Parts: sequence; structure tokens; C-alpha cells
Amino acid sequence: MTTPRSAMQEVAPKLAELTADVLFGDVWERPGLSKRDRSLITVAILTALYRTGQLPGHINRALDNGLSQEEIGEIITHVAFYAGWPCAANVAPIARQVFEER
Repeated sequence: MTTPRSAMQEVAPKLAELTADVLFGDVWERPGLSKRDRSLITVAILTALYRTGQLPGHINRALDNGLSQEEIGEIITHVAFYAGWPCAANVAPIARQVFEER
């Protein structure tokens, strides 16, 4: 199975390089926010924008960065009131699958 990262490397190697070097190598390493906070923000934004393809990886990263399953549930609930029920309802099964696979 091709992972999103390996697919990006094959199709758009410069994008893969920028993702590794700039996004995760620089932006995620900046001292202004903790990785935990960056994960919280990222999961909330991806939920609000209905970007479900990116969510499994970022929910895993959020758990690795110290967010609990309960906090991720709270993010989803909170976003429902600002971005709409369908966005949040669609993310709940994705989060459950990530939790079960860990």
C-alpha cells in the first residue's frame, strides 16, 4: 500500500521536500507553540475544512504529541458549533478508527 507521504514523493518530490523541510522541519519546530498545541489547532482546522484525508495522520500525531482521545472528542464537538455538524459528524468515525488501530 502506498502511503500519502510516499505517493507525494513519487508524484511531487518538491512538495514532499518542502513538507519535510519547511512544514515539519521549521514551522512545527518553532518555539511559539508547543507541538501539542499545533496538533490541537491542526485537527480543529482539518475538521472544520472537511479535509478528512489528512485527519488520520494528524490525529495520530496529536495523540503522539500528548492530546488524549477525550480531548480530540472535545475538539470535534467544539468545531461542530462553528463549522457545522456534517464536518464534525464525518470526523468521529475517522477518529474512532485511529483510536482502535493504536
